[in-house]
Formats: sequence, C-alpha cells, structure tokens
Amino acid sequence: DANRQISDLKFKLAKSEQEITALEQNVIRLEGQVARYKTAAENAERVEDELKAEKRKLQREASLNLRSALDKTEELEVSNGHLVKRLEKMKANRSALLSQQ
Repeated sequence: DANRQISDLKFKLAKSEQEITALEQNVIRLEGQVARYKTAAENAERVEDELKAEKRKLQREASLNLRSALDKTEELEVSNGHLVKRLEKMKANRSALLSQQ
C-alpha cells in the first residue's frame, strides 16, 4: 500500500513538474508576445506623432495658401474694378466724340 502511494505521489510529482515546465514555457512565450506588442505600440505611437506633426504642417500651409489666394483675389477684384471704370470712361469719351461729329 505504501509502495502504491509512493508510486502515485511520484506520478503526481512528475505530472506537476511537466505542468510547471509547460507553464514556464508559456510564460516565456507570453513575455515574447508582450515585448513584440510593446514594440509595435511604440512604433504606432511614433508614427501617430509624425502624422500629427505632418497634419499640423499641412494645415498651416493650407491656411497660408488660402490667405494668399484670398489676398490675390481681392487684389484682382480691385484691379478689375479700376479697369471697368476706365473702360466706362473710354466708352463715354467715345460716345461724346461721336455725338460731336
């Protein structure tokens, strides 16, 4: 009976040692996954920061381009107004000259 109990306990010990080994290997595998995920997360954060910086840069450029385009539009509208007035004066002068003849 004692030999059977010793045999059972040896079997349970061997089984427990196998489970411990399997669990240790699982821990090692999971630690490797954690390291890979951590690296991937750090890279993703770095890329996100770069994209945010690029977005801010592009928004500043777009804002400057919009201001420049609006200024140019205003300048062209003013110039067009002056040209329209000159054209109207020329037409009026031509009409006056024709009516004098």
